[in-house]
Amino acid sequence: MAGVESKSWLRSRAEKALVKGLTRAYSTVQVDPARFLVQLRTVYRLPVSGYHGVYSLEMGELDGVADDLIRGGMKLAAAEGAGFGLGGLITIIPDLGILSAITMRTIQKLSLVYGFQFNTDNEIAELWIAAASAAGVDISRELLEKEVVNRFVPRVIQRIAARASAEVVEKWAGRMIPLISSAIGAGLNYWFVRAWGERAKAHFRNRHLQLRQQAQQQALVSEATLTLPAAIR
Repeated sequence: MAGVESKSWLRSRAEKALVKGLTRAYSTVQVDPARFLVQLRTVYRLPVSGYHGVYSLEMGELDGVADDLIRGGMKLAAAEGAGFGLGGLITIIPDLGILSAITMRTIQKLSLVYGFQFNTDNEIAELWIAAASAAGVDISRELLEKEVVNRFVPRVIQRIAARASAEVVEKWAGRMIPLISSAIGAGLNYWFVRAWGERAKAHFRNRHLQLRQQAQQQALVSEATLTLPAAIR
């Protein structure tokens, strides 16, 4: 009974920490699209003047950048987890807040790599749908249509936190062991960002390919129309 109550308490605390961290990521810890575009051009050598340009690049180029960004997030999360892991289970709550921010920044970067910005309310909502997908939560698009973004995002965050907190309780329990809690914290954070990053990448990649296919089909229709004799048009 005590073990069940302990897990219930830890899950409640973890859920609150995730809600707080994700809400902070939504309101303050955001990637600057203009600065990130400069990084794509200078660090990754992508020949683009804007995010629309990524649709003309080879998918392998975009996938390579996405994989590198996920690895970077994993390393940062592991270093953060190792430091907080020294405190064992006591530091799991602040750790989750920072981990949430690292994960969401990684997802934002993946969104931009595949050509999806988050300037409008609809784009912001789509970003959080991707985050939910990365967490293994299915968000109905009907819900999005009925909600304004300021109400929609907090509801999504709550769903994500509820799902992720259950995972946290099971996997982070090993941090109660003082001597190995630092290594466990690093490994778990590394795994967390990798899992979420890979699922978010798949989400954005599939949407990107759908838009590419639609553009190609429209181009073919337009080309076919232009080749028809004037009397048939």
